[in-house]
Amino acid sequence: MFYGSNWFGTLFWTGPSGLGPTMRGITTTGEVPAVPEEREAYELLLIEEADAWFEYLEATRGQSETRYKEVEPWAWARLRQRLRAVRARRAKLRPAAA
Repeated sequence: MFYGSNWFGTLFWTGPSGLGPTMRGITTTGEVPAVPEEREAYELLLIEEADAWFEYLEATRGQSETRYKEVEPWAWARLRQRLRAVRARRAKLRPAAA
């Protein structure tokens, strides 16, 4: 049998996989520590980049050949513009993190 102990030293059965995952970082008051601002900003930029690609796909997917030829240059230009803006914001973020 597999046994573990809790904070008070009480033994209990844990099963063959051990104690399992733990939730580190939660304080005794139940509050979760704040995400560092740099990380949050980086994650928001990743979301913005993904959104730009999805916008491109939505604009070009399922179009007839004629309509695709009309829409694709606009969609590609819009995607490049949004990705350029994300890269610029990401470049501003790096010196602040360093």
